[in-house]
Amino acid sequence: MTYIENVFACIVAPLLIAALYMGKKYIPLFSFICAGMGACLLSAYINTFFAALYNANALNATAEIAPVVEETLKLLPLLFYLLVFEPKAEKIKAAVLTIAAGFATFENICYLIENGADDLSFLLIRGFGAGAMHIICGAIVGSGLTYVWQRAWLKIAGTFGLLGAAITFHGVYNMLIAHGGSAQYLAYFMPIIAMGVGAGTGKLFRSFLPTEECP
Repeated sequence: MTYIENVFACIVAPLLIAALYMGKKYIPLFSFICAGMGACLLSAYINTFFAALYNANALNATAEIAPVVEETLKLLPLLFYLLVFEPKAEKIKAAVLTIAAGFATFENICYLIENGADDLSFLLIRGFGAGAMHIICGAIVGSGLTYVWQRAWLKIAGTFGLLGAAITFHGVYNMLIAHGGSAQYLAYFMPIIAMGVGAGTGKLFRSFLPTEECP
C-alpha cells in the first residue's frame, strides 16, 4: 500500500523550509507550488469517493469525474488569492501557472510510484504531455480571469465559463488517454501542440495592439 500523503509531506517540507529562508518575496511562489500539490493529493481522494459513490467504471471516472474535480480544486487556491489579496493581472497568470505546475509535478510523482520508472522515453512523453495539459488549462483560466475580474458583471459567469473550458480540454485529454493505443499518444502531444499554437496566436494578437509612441 502506498501512503501518498507521506510522500506529499516529504516533498513539501523542504519547500516550506526554503520559503522561510529565502524571504517574503519567494513565499507566494512556494505557497502556490504547495497549493498545487495539495490540490492534486486532495483530488485523488475526492475522485475515488465520487467514483465509488456513482459506481463509475474506469472510463467514466477518468473522462467525467476527474476533470471536474481536478480543475475545480486547482481553481480554489487562485480564487482565495484573488479575493484576499486582489493581485495585478501579471501576478494572476503567474499564480495559476505555478499552481498548475505543482499539480502536474505531484501527479507525475504519483504515476511513477504506481507504475515504476522503467521506460524513460514513455515517461518523458507522458511527463511533458501531462504537464503541458495542466499548464494549458491553467493558461485558459489565468488569461481569462485577468479580463473578467476587471468587470464586476462578468466575474461569476466568466469564472464558471473559463472553468468549463478547462474541464472540457482536460476531459478530452483524459478520454484519449483512457482509450489507449495511438489515441493515447495523440493526447500526450495535443497539449504540447496547443501550447505552441497558443504562443504563436498570442504574439500575433499582440502585434495588432496599439503601441505607445515616444514624444
